[in-house]
Amino acid sequence: MPLRTLETWPHGARILDAKHTRFALWAPDAFYVSVELEDGSSAAMLSRADGWFVVELQCPAGTRYRYNIDGERDVPDPASRAQALDVHGWSLVVDPLAYQWRHRNWQGRPWHQAVIYELHVGALGGYTEVEKHLPPLAELGITAIELMPLAQFPGERNWGYDGVLPYAPQSTYGSPEQLKQLIDRAHEHGLAVILDVVYNHFGPDGNYLGQYAKGFFREDVHTPWGAGIDFDRREVRDFFLDNALMWLLEYRFDGLRLDAVHAIDNPNFLKELAQRVRQQIDPARHVWLVLENEFNQANLLEQDFDAQWNDDGHNALHVLLTGETDAYYSDFAEDTTAKLARCLSEGFIYQGHATRHGHTRGERSGHLPPSAFVLFLQNHDQIGNRALGERLHQLCTPEALRAATALLLLSPMIPLMFMGDEVNAREPFLFFTDHHGELAEAVREGRRNEFAEFAAFQDAERRERIPDPNAASTFHQSIPSFTENQHTRLYRQLLSLRQRHIVPHLPGCVALGAQVLGQGAVSARWRLGNGEVLQIDLNLSPASFKHPAGAHILFASATDDALLTPFSARVSLTPGDTSSPVGEHS
Repeated sequence: MPLRTLETWPHGARILDAKHTRFALWAPDAFYVSVELEDGSSAAMLSRADGWFVVELQCPAGTRYRYNIDGERDVPDPASRAQALDVHGWSLVVDPLAYQWRHRNWQGRPWHQAVIYELHVGALGGYTEVEKHLPPLAELGITAIELMPLAQFPGERNWGYDGVLPYAPQSTYGSPEQLKQLIDRAHEHGLAVILDVVYNHFGPDGNYLGQYAKGFFREDVHTPWGAGIDFDRREVRDFFLDNALMWLLEYRFDGLRLDAVHAIDNPNFLKELAQRVRQQIDPARHVWLVLENEFNQANLLEQDFDAQWNDDGHNALHVLLTGETDAYYSDFAEDTTAKLARCLSEGFIYQGHATRHGHTRGERSGHLPPSAFVLFLQNHDQIGNRALGERLHQLCTPEALRAATALLLLSPMIPLMFMGDEVNAREPFLFFTDHHGELAEAVREGRRNEFAEFAAFQDAERRERIPDPNAASTFHQSIPSFTENQHTRLYRQLLSLRQRHIVPHLPGCVALGAQVLGQGAVSARWRLGNGEVLQIDLNLSPASFKHPAGAHILFASATDDALLTPFSARVSLTPGDTSSPVGEHS
């Protein structure tokens, strides 16, 4: 792995001691760069090899600064550790050691213990307000919270995927110290904390890199968000590698979820990131690396990364639960039950199979452990990318949702839920931003045009009623209320069963196959590490089916012992099965 040369510096403002800070900016297209301070003083930066500009100043923590490029334009630090206000204004010098950790000995949790709760910090009121949710989540049986992206974005509200300053936690949520306190308090409650990071693109407002570091991007590689990032350049790779290490070392996050890595046109970057993390993190710490990857690259899960979000599993379950087959759900409209059986038996559904567009997608995944796949019924995308942000309990019967929840929480895959799932929150989760002017108009119209291929929104008038992402009301409608109910009790019951009977025996777990019982009904089996066989019989149809007998019933959503009744699930354990793993069959 190539190391930094003597003429390469960590990006950004780094405190050297109580009074001095070193500033380093990679600006290969600039002739002159200075550091401008809020008190009106200015200092020219020294030009070094390979496009670097560096200077050391008497400059303590809390100082507001920015860079001036060629005497013509002021820009924030692209590696700003905090912004005073927004993405266009002053950056702040931050002391990474200022926060005094209360739980320094926390070493994290093993991956097989993960029960993940994804949340949006802004919708819950900021870092300090999220702290209030930690005790009830831990009591419910959650073992990890996952924060949607925090990188500073334009405006006051955003999902976080429009971030442009990856090192700066969003200022409207609180200070860096308040974020560290949230993580510290989570550890106090036994909760790991994962951060969703976006390394595949920058947002459309507030990214100034193209004005003085055009080499950050590749005009010959395009993503849905514009020119691709040039990960072949050492300075660019280090920008993101150091960012990942900052979150894990300075903020003591327990893991990262890497957003849409299929849009990163450099597989070596992902492997180097994983290697750097494993090399520089204390091996006694449990640090999780999770991917979102449309390409279903099983090879990345063999040693470098712990798991991948299994969109395939979600999509098959969603079609069975709701009957929806629009857009990408059309890839799961045919042989849906057999596809679900493949998911439960082998992980990915698409393992080199052709999609609706005629492209092959995915790699064989049956050799991977079930814990290499994160299963979910909902997440921010699958709710928020709906035109009206409806939640699943508003789209299917309560009985079907109860059965699917049993599969989610008791299968050997790693379960993930979205904030409000546990209470069947009434509020939608809508797509929201805080853009202005022409960009706001483009986002609003682009959002509505996305749904033109959906049968329910082919009428232009109906598309006009899709909520405006930039309206403050769209954000406020997306704030969930939390009132415990029968569904909460179901979560508590199932997570208690998972903790007692499944989690201790997940290491060494292997799939034993999945059987199609009939349209909408499957029976799946796994041998746990202690030799017991876990069996889940799931029926998401209005018909009844005979099911294979299970010895010890852990959970049944219906009481008929002879039949798997409509919209029901049975979960059982059988001791001491010695059969060899097999693939799916029908």
